[in-house]
Amino acid sequence: MPKAAVIMGSSSDMEIMKSAADVLTNMGIDHKVFVMSAHRQPEKVHAFCTAARAEGYEVIIAGAGAAAHLPGVIASWTTLPVIGVPIPSSSLNGVDSLYAIVQMPAGVPVATMAIGSAGAKNAAYFAAQMLGLKYPEIASAYEHFRAGLKSG
Repeated sequence: MPKAAVIMGSSSDMEIMKSAADVLTNMGIDHKVFVMSAHRQPEKVHAFCTAARAEGYEVIIAGAGAAAHLPGVIASWTTLPVIGVPIPSSSLNGVDSLYAIVQMPAGVPVATMAIGSAGAKNAAYFAAQMLGLKYPEIASAYEHFRAGLKSG
């Protein structure tokens, strides 16, 4: 069963969000990647979110650009942890996405990462940290990764 979902609003976001999927793979975290738009496919987003826990998901990474509503919409439909990744897809280079994702109302949080590929990677590492609280093999994989950072 997948533990993590990587969701993006458009297939054009795959270039950035592939970084998250690659990290999850390297950490040994079962995951699935989806493209669904909060604006163009709201029913699909709703159906996924309301079934996600029952389907075995434990964390959702959501990338979005421009208006960047996807992470917030997902967080409104599930109580699973949602990690938002701002995609630099507009003339504002992702700053608009960052503001849209980070400014969630109290009680409906979205953990928000940096803009772009570094943010997508950190979203997956953060997911590994959270999942590592429950799964020792994921904790070990993340600890091994961090130890490797020290040796350059």
